[in-house]
Amino acid sequence: MSSLIDKIDKNRLPVHVAVIMDGNGRWAKQRGLDRSEGHVEGVNTVRRITEIASEVGVKYLTLYTFSTENWNRPKDEVDALMNLIVVAIERETPDLIKNNVRLSMIGDSSRMPEFAVNRLNACIKDTSHCNGLNLVLALSYSSRQELVSAVKSIAEQAKNGTLSIDDINEEAISKSLYTSNMPDPDLLIRTAGDLRISNYLLWQIAYAELYFTDKFWPDFSKDDFCQAIIDFQSRERRFGKTSEQISK
Repeated sequence: MSSLIDKIDKNRLPVHVAVIMDGNGRWAKQRGLDRSEGHVEGVNTVRRITEIASEVGVKYLTLYTFSTENWNRPKDEVDALMNLIVVAIERETPDLIKNNVRLSMIGDSSRMPEFAVNRLNACIKDTSHCNGLNLVLALSYSSRQELVSAVKSIAEQAKNGTLSIDDINEEAISKSLYTSNMPDPDLLIRTAGDLRISNYLLWQIAYAELYFTDKFWPDFSKDDFCQAIIDFQSRERRFGKTSEQISK
């Protein structure tokens, strides 16, 4: 058990934590290893962070697993990543079920290999009865592409007369996103030191608290996750209001 978990206020937990898992390749390079070794170690981190998120009581954990920009990486690395993701999820599915964790995916699955989509969908089906932590993998994901897709969907509805122009509002856009059945993230964590969002959940993180750490993802521990939540709980979330208004 994490030594910091007892310092977390269970009454002020972030409902949804999103993570940009960065630094696998650099972690491997520092150790004279192939980049693939960093991705393998990164999978081990996914396991322990899923465990601590579930233990703490987080309801949604969304992991930036593979971006649309990642398709531009060397083919050998992309192929290895796809295979690693599938094998890792299949291996972890029994434990996900044991721990009442429900798996889902967001992103443009049409670009993914058919074998990967089919096997991941099987894992999603196997965990569909679970009602604890929702583990969401952002695969072949691009926030800008997600927004383009939402705009096209809304335009089609307006064209067909099923949606009035006057009814196009923030709620309508949110309902057209991949995350329509999820609350927006309260906390966004990025590892490995880069201070940017990298085309991730741009609409959804409008009021999320941002937490950056220099640690590479393979080194990110359960204590590090707890520390991010403790830091989150130390912040005043005003949502445009004054301190006096939210203290009433």
